[in-house]
Amino acid sequence: MQQTITILLLLFSTFAFSQQNTAIKRIQVKGNQFVTETGDSLVFRGLNASDPDNLDKQGHWNAAYFDEIKRWGANIVRFPVHPEAWRARGQDNYFKLLDQGVQWAKERNLYVIVDWHSIGNLRSELYQSANYETTLKETFEFWRTMSKHYKDEPTVAFFELYNEPTVYNGQLGVCTWAQWRDIMEETITIIRAHGCKAVPLVAGFDWAYDLRPVATDPIRAEGIAYVSHPYPMKRAKPWEPQWTQDWGFVAEKYPVILTEIGFCGADDEGAHIPVISDESYGDAITAYCAQKGISYVVWVFDPHWAPRLFTDWNFTPSRQGKYFKAALQKK
Repeated sequence: MQQTITILLLLFSTFAFSQQNTAIKRIQVKGNQFVTETGDSLVFRGLNASDPDNLDKQGHWNAAYFDEIKRWGANIVRFPVHPEAWRARGQDNYFKLLDQGVQWAKERNLYVIVDWHSIGNLRSELYQSANYETTLKETFEFWRTMSKHYKDEPTVAFFELYNEPTVYNGQLGVCTWAQWRDIMEETITIIRAHGCKAVPLVAGFDWAYDLRPVATDPIRAEGIAYVSHPYPMKRAKPWEPQWTQDWGFVAEKYPVILTEIGFCGADDEGAHIPVISDESYGDAITAYCAQKGISYVVWVFDPHWAPRLFTDWNFTPSRQGKYFKAALQKK
């Protein structure tokens, strides 16, 4: 009798696992929406992991971490891969982390964004700090490798080609939108030449905030989406008219996903420009996204990086954590 029960439990577990996996459908772009391969539209609401290398070193790159992301109400998780960590760990070992994360995400019906997490001027190869140092060749190689590795994995729905391009008033050199557009188009060509169907995500200048050039000079590729990181201090209140002018208008024609939003109080741990604000920002950005069908991913699901969403490894929500956990669970 006990043996029969054990066999039945194993069969049920196998069936349940297979049912979970079949829920992940390939994401495509249709007009200004993300749709599944069967035509269902999706708006994403999710959380940023910290770098998988960082989480692994802390001993928390594990299934429990993804269980908590799911419990908070996310349907997508972003993996920010820092060039310095990618080189230090080595491609093969880093892929072991990513593959584990993709599998944990898949088992919980979470989509994944792989993000090349550099900040600075890729054209001039001048960066905000050493951990973001990369080269154009390394960036192309990274995406060539990713596209071959994940071309048959629908869970990896998005490739965020470059985290936060900026020239910082010329301090990081010069890069025009036309030059940036060419770099992004070449990256997309490399990805698609390997048969990969992940949706490329393209960010604008000013630390991935400003998408105004898209109005007259969009990326010359089909099936892509655009990114903005509209942290609260990028503009003064009232935010909404300026958001529309700077990046929100893009959502009328293309899908837009805010791959980083978030806030913290001035006295909170890690508080820095441009993230200092309060719940009024949360109310404004979530309402704006709901009105326009824009997806968003909150930064960051880690107790040490800022603005943090929880304060300890019991996943005790921080101030913004309380806000966005409730917002995600309400959706």
